[in-house]
Amino acid sequence: MSRSALVGNVTSMLEDAGFTVSDRCAIRPKSFDIAARRKKDVVLLKVLANVDAFGGQTGAEMRRLGEYLEATPMVIGLRTRNEDLKPGVVYFRHGVPVLSPDSAMDLFVEEVPPLIYAAPGGLYVNIDGELLSDVRSDREWSLGRLASELSVSRRTVSKYEDGMSASVDVAAELEEIFDRPLASPVSVLDGAEEVRDGVDDPDEPDADPDDAHLITVLTRVGFDVHPTVRAPFKAVSEDEEGDRKVLTGHSEFNRTAEKRARIMSSVGHVTRTRSVYVVERARQESVEGTALIEREEMEDIDDAEELGDLIRERAARA
Repeated sequence: MSRSALVGNVTSMLEDAGFTVSDRCAIRPKSFDIAARRKKDVVLLKVLANVDAFGGQTGAEMRRLGEYLEATPMVIGLRTRNEDLKPGVVYFRHGVPVLSPDSAMDLFVEEVPPLIYAAPGGLYVNIDGELLSDVRSDREWSLGRLASELSVSRRTVSKYEDGMSASVDVAAELEEIFDRPLASPVSVLDGAEEVRDGVDDPDEPDADPDDAHLITVLTRVGFDVHPTVRAPFKAVSEDEEGDRKVLTGHSEFNRTAEKRARIMSSVGHVTRTRSVYVVERARQESVEGTALIEREEMEDIDDAEELGDLIRERAARA
């Protein structure tokens, strides 16, 4: 299956599950392919046939964008190396959760999160430690008795009850012993932080030198500007309170800029952010909801509220 067809299938699946889905970010470079929202759940999705193509720079940018836009970065892929991704398992690449299409179908359509995650050494399950302690006590088994049944140390059983994950084999054995499920689902839509390996927070990249003037103006009027490297927009800008977020682009206004502005509008609709594209000369006021502002106009703006009003007015007339 081609990657384009795979993106189309994922888009259809999300729409069937009740998500609003952005246009595909069909412009390079791109850190994510589509954005999607269902109620409070917002995801940024990268779709790949082979997830080994997902690089560290892209992973870092998706995690940064997830923080800026209050979204969960995620990869949906078919295989790694020569092995298909297993259904019902969460994998990780550069701190980003990775799912097979079947696992994504369970999560988004059936609303059944996965129970198993991959980590160095194999496949693991989150054990509900409090429940395990309760069922062990109900059976009047000591830690030592359960440890003997599992052929592990008493200390290991104590760690399971304190929240340590167990291998898939141990989890299955526990459920067979007590005749009930003891696994906790992986909270993929919250970033699976409870099982994700410790990954340092990614540093913000340096801004493109061509955007230095724009960043200076945005900073002067009261915005924090977070540069991007591989997104269809140059930065995510937010006011000091973090209430007003704006996807920001900047270049000569040509066909590529117009295409970027359309994608920004679509992504902004999903993430509930405004979008603005700063150009030297504008032939129109907006592109499908992305406001176009000339550079000289930007220099005359005094504060974040004035800029926000201008963006809203031009977007409303789209």
